[in-house]
Amino acid sequence: MATTAPISSATPKGTTLNGGSMWTKRLVKVLVYALLIGFALIEFLPFLWALSTALKTQSEINVGFPPKWIPANPTFENFGNLFNNSQIPFATWYLNSIFVGVLTTILTLFFSATSGYAFARIPFPGREVIFLAILGTMMIPGVITIIPIYILLRSLGLINSLPGLIIPFMVTAFGIFLMRQFFQSIPAELEEAAKVDGAGRLRTFSQVVLPLARPALSALTIFTFMGRWNDFLMPLIIIGDRSLFTLPLGMSTFRSLYKTDWGLLMSGSLLVMIPIVIMYVLFQRFFIEGISYTGLKG
Repeated sequence: MATTAPISSATPKGTTLNGGSMWTKRLVKVLVYALLIGFALIEFLPFLWALSTALKTQSEINVGFPPKWIPANPTFENFGNLFNNSQIPFATWYLNSIFVGVLTTILTLFFSATSGYAFARIPFPGREVIFLAILGTMMIPGVITIIPIYILLRSLGLINSLPGLIIPFMVTAFGIFLMRQFFQSIPAELEEAAKVDGAGRLRTFSQVVLPLARPALSALTIFTFMGRWNDFLMPLIIIGDRSLFTLPLGMSTFRSLYKTDWGLLMSGSLLVMIPIVIMYVLFQRFFIEGISYTGLKG
């Protein structure tokens, strides 16, 4: 009885459906990466142009068209002029911005963490109503509150002072909301176990709950510091003394009605970015983790 030879299941690589699907996925992946790299380069172009302008001499900057990306004679003169010009207290502006940004961030973290924990874990009369009222203030445009804040600061004698840039922003509705959402995602069993071991509310908060809130605290740190570091409007309204300027307000003096010193402006812009870049690199992992966790439980 004749037997038929078994048909080999081996087929040339890439001719099966699975092989075709694999190559299709690879092609899509390559296209996605190429698209993302293209967008990243487009976003990076302003930074490259700022760096190019900062390293140019004034004569090269004044050249109109076509623009030159690579300076013919790179120089750090513009960076030196930021710190050596007696009419431009750039170092003082830098220290003012650091002082306002760091102190505001620390106070915001403290009040947001304590308030968020109270709204998430401590039952008290009217808790939900008060939280909804705080949440409702997030719907109010910030521009509307400028005049009331100015009047309040004037009555307290804080106009033309750095504390006037810190006090109005040391408690934020967004910070309280963010921390409350994160604290609600932490299992209550951890606090109950600490209570069984004899820990009080304050010790439980500081030694058990707060260390777990590091992702949310990191996210709030970045948001708060960036907001204060880049703020221009409030310093413009409150600060009048040139020695109390913050960086955004001080750098606006590099532009006038008839002239803009692009070399100083671009070199100053690059130096302004340094703290933000450093902070994001340090807190990036916790920042992404905090944003993802805060949406798990509402």
